[in-house]
Amino acid sequence: MASGATIAHPKPAFLREFSLASRHPQTHPYAHLLQPLDLGFTTLRNRVLMGSMHTGLEDRRKNFPRLAAYFAERARNEVGLMVTGGFSPNIEGWLFPFASKLTTHGEARAHRQITDAVHAEGGKIALQILHAGRYGYTPISVSASRAKSPITPFAPRELSSRGVERQIRAFARCAALAREGGYDGVEIMGSEGYFINQFLVEHVNQRTDAWGGSFEKRMRLPVEIVARVREAVGPDFIIIYRLSILDLIPNGQTWDETVQLAIAIEKAGATLINSGIGWHEARIPTIATSVPRAAFAWLTQKLKDHVRIPVCASNRINDPAVAEEILATGQADMVSMARPLLADPEFVKKARERRADEINTCIACNQACLDHTFRAKTASCLVNPRACHETELNYVPTTTRKRIAVVGAGPAGLAAATVLAERGHSVELFDAAAEIGGQFNMAKRIPGKEEFHETLRYFRRKLELTGVGLHLNTYVDAKRLIDGGYDEVLLATGVIPRDPKIPGQHAQQKAGRVLSYVDVLQHGKPVGRRVAVIGAGGIGFDICEYLVHDGHSPTLDLDAWNREWGVDDPERSRGGLSRPEIAPPARKVTLLQRKAEPLGKRLGKTTGWIHRTQLKMKQVEMIGGVNYESIDERGLFVTFGEKREKPTLIEADTIVLCTGQEPLRELQAPLQASGVKVHLIGGADVAAELDAKRAINQASRLAATL
Repeated sequence: MASGATIAHPKPAFLREFSLASRHPQTHPYAHLLQPLDLGFTTLRNRVLMGSMHTGLEDRRKNFPRLAAYFAERARNEVGLMVTGGFSPNIEGWLFPFASKLTTHGEARAHRQITDAVHAEGGKIALQILHAGRYGYTPISVSASRAKSPITPFAPRELSSRGVERQIRAFARCAALAREGGYDGVEIMGSEGYFINQFLVEHVNQRTDAWGGSFEKRMRLPVEIVARVREAVGPDFIIIYRLSILDLIPNGQTWDETVQLAIAIEKAGATLINSGIGWHEARIPTIATSVPRAAFAWLTQKLKDHVRIPVCASNRINDPAVAEEILATGQADMVSMARPLLADPEFVKKARERRADEINTCIACNQACLDHTFRAKTASCLVNPRACHETELNYVPTTTRKRIAVVGAGPAGLAAATVLAERGHSVELFDAAAEIGGQFNMAKRIPGKEEFHETLRYFRRKLELTGVGLHLNTYVDAKRLIDGGYDEVLLATGVIPRDPKIPGQHAQQKAGRVLSYVDVLQHGKPVGRRVAVIGAGGIGFDICEYLVHDGHSPTLDLDAWNREWGVDDPERSRGGLSRPEIAPPARKVTLLQRKAEPLGKRLGKTTGWIHRTQLKMKQVEMIGGVNYESIDERGLFVTFGEKREKPTLIEADTIVLCTGQEPLRELQAPLQASGVKVHLIGGADVAAELDAKRAINQASRLAATL
């Protein structure tokens, strides 16, 4: 992208067969979002598509009752159309050995428990047909050519012409079995770099037969698949085609090719086009919390002018007001919200009932959803641990009302207090701070983590609705808790920063040259232009982000974010890629750790690479395997390895300590000595690296049992 250029957003096209004129009163704040969508042979009750997410429950038939409960809860709460996690049409398309597939009549019958549960709640559901191609983590994977993907260890087998035909027949058979299993439709996964995508681009499709060469030949595969699926399922069955509208890889599709394919897909019989953004191997984030909200809706708008079937916008749409704006301005005909419906299954119902302030907003952290999926664990949600666990984690009203004190209004304390009160207990929540949130009040200040504000907004409202007695600016000691006569006390008192006790450290702390991460994020103490950050865990990376941006967050500025990551209009740049234009860092930062391993190795499975890339973009020097020898007014002295030879000076105006945490448990012993029933949760229980996912899950599960 040329310096200073911005992406042109096309004007909306209003002359369409399916008008956005709402049947709801225009005074409703989400009138367009709630408007039914007439597909001809069926009508969706609103414009919300729950996008496909692989939860891990798909892979074993024994988990189908849990999957049925998961989808039924969202259908009951008025989601317009849901799409399952991906099911392979044959074993060659497996994501991994013995992963989910739909290939037999027996398997189709097993799906009835899912579809029947959804239909009993008035919902509609489609099965996603996902062929992994060269992304399959198996030695039997197949693709257009023998071109190994950078994210799997196996090179795929190149399909013969007969083999290509066999894959097409497998898609059609899978769709027919989905109909037999009670589904209302299928979604054909044609994006994110999976099998169909692999035929569309020349660097993977190196064929010279009828399935390769010119784009017309390369696009034959998806067109044939859609046509054969339509033939197999008949005219009254939803076919969603997930179209890659922005590849974000070198030598990806041109915009003309994308449009040409979309028109052909419509002609072949698709009912809807859902937008896919970026291949899995792309080195640009597309769904993480640092991606601006609705960052790619402008692309859906570009495509809408070329097709007559409804087009769905996707990625980082987590708020009903954002979704409404997309629809009201003609950028899309539907919106896909996948993880937001993990975070709050009542999202649509709350929006319709004008209770948007009660929505538990997805913060796009990936920690319990995608990170779990890529580690072969059942997915869930950091802010909603009931997600995918609806059959065994329920907040049943109590039959024995107790008086319970919760000390600490961080994530663990807030989750525990609200679940306890929701169940009918009398709860008092104490915190010495002036506001709720604990460590989240620091996290929300990190560029790219602004969504944490939403979690605190949700909990503030939840405290009001459940009637928790909130006592802020209140330091509560053991005597007050003992005298209070509580039946149970939950200590969610959190953590304090660990003191590394480096020689010279305390003298420089008095001089203001050594600070803790709390000093920087919570107390706003001044930081110099040259900074050494000690400790490269999640907090160390966050501090670096905070310091190199100096308050400016590209997440809140879409054009700036696009420039920094090199995202361009695909009409100008093939695949939507251009040269990144990176703003200079606000400070010179050096990040250090004791462990002799790559820095950030232990960060999130699906987001760690983003954090590492962001720091490299801002020229943060990352050094591992160091010993911290001393600190003086010049900076930090370090040695390397076991020999500890002559120390090296890292010049720094400020040194920030991110050296871990210790649990704050001073109330535990006196309370237990007095016979009070005490529970430790969150950081007060385990302080090894701050973990809101574990804290909220632990607190919610404990509160469900008391």
